[in-house]
Amino acid sequence: MFHVDPQDPTPVDAQLVRTVRSALGAGLLAAGERLPTVRQLAVDLRVGANAVARAYQELERQGVIETRQGVGTVVCASPGEIRHDELLRELAALEDSFLREASALGFSLDEVIIHLDSRRPR
Repeated sequence: MFHVDPQDPTPVDAQLVRTVRSALGAGLLAAGERLPTVRQLAVDLRVGANAVARAYQELERQGVIETRQGVGTVVCASPGEIRHDELLRELAALEDSFLREASALGFSLDEVIIHLDSRRPR
C-alpha cells in the first residue's frame, strides 16, 4: 500500500506523508488501523528509518496518526477529515510523478491523455 519513487525529487518523508494521506482519502486506511513500525516500513520500502520517522512525526503533527502505548502507530483521522484541496495537491504530485515516468518511456502528454481516455468506462 505504501510506496516511494526513488526517481521523484520529492524527499522520501514527504512522499510517505502524501502516500498515507492519499490512502486515507481513498478509503484504503480506516481510523484505528495500525500502521507498520518505523523500522518495518523502512525495511519494506528500502529507505532510511529517519525518513519514515520524520513522516510519522509530520502525520502525527497533522492529526492523521497517533502513537498509542502498547499498540503502536494507528490512524486517527477519518477520510472525511482530509480536505479536498489537500487531496487535489496530492493528486497533482502523483500526476507529476506519473508523467515524468511516462516521458522517460518516450510518451508525450497527448499520448498519455489519449491512452487514459481510452480506459474510461463507457
